[in-house]
Amino acid sequence: MAIAKTAQVRVGRVMEFASRWMAYSGGAILVAIALTTVVSIIGRTLSGFGLGPVKGDYEIVEMGCAVAVFAFMPWCQLKRGHVTVDIFISRLSDRKQAILGLIGDLFLTGAAFIILWRLWLGFGEKFPFGSEGLRNALGMGDKPFFPESTYELEVPLWIPFGLCLIGAAFFLIVATYSVWRSFNWVLDGKEQRV
Repeated sequence: MAIAKTAQVRVGRVMEFASRWMAYSGGAILVAIALTTVVSIIGRTLSGFGLGPVKGDYEIVEMGCAVAVFAFMPWCQLKRGHVTVDIFISRLSDRKQAILGLIGDLFLTGAAFIILWRLWLGFGEKFPFGSEGLRNALGMGDKPFFPESTYELEVPLWIPFGLCLIGAAFFLIVATYSVWRSFNWVLDGKEQRV
C-alpha cells in the first residue's frame, strides 16, 4: 500500500550514503578544531619559550563548528536523532506513533526550509560577486559595499556561509525524503527501524 516503496528504498540508500559522508566530514572538521585548540593552548602555555597561540584560533573554532553542525544535520534527520518525547508516545498504537512521526518530520522539513532560506539571505549579504540581475533573480539582494571578513585571518565570511549552505540544502533534501518515508510508514501502519 506504500507509495513507490522500491524507489523510496533506493533513494534512502543514496541519502544514507551521502549523509554518512557529510557526517564524517563534520567529524573530521571537529577533530581538526580540537587539534588546533590543543596546539594553541600549548603555544600559549609555552609562550615564554618563543611559542605562541595559533593565529585566529577563535575564528577557526567558530567557523568550523558552524560548518560541522550543518554537516551533521542530514544524518541526524535521516536516523531520527532529533529530540523526541518517547515516554508519552510509547503507549500509543503503532499507527498513531507513525502518524506522530510523520507530523514531526513535516515540522522538521518546515524548519529545514526556514533555516535554508535565512542562511541563503545571509549568504547573499556576504557574497560580493555576480551581476545585479543574477543576484536579484536568485533573491540575493544587493552586493555588499564592503565584503566582510574575519578580523585576524581575514577569511571572507561568504566562504563559511557557503559551506553551511551546502549542509542546510542537503538537510532540507533529507527532511523531504523523511516525510516520504514517514508517509509510507503511516500507510504500512508501523514505523520501521532506521
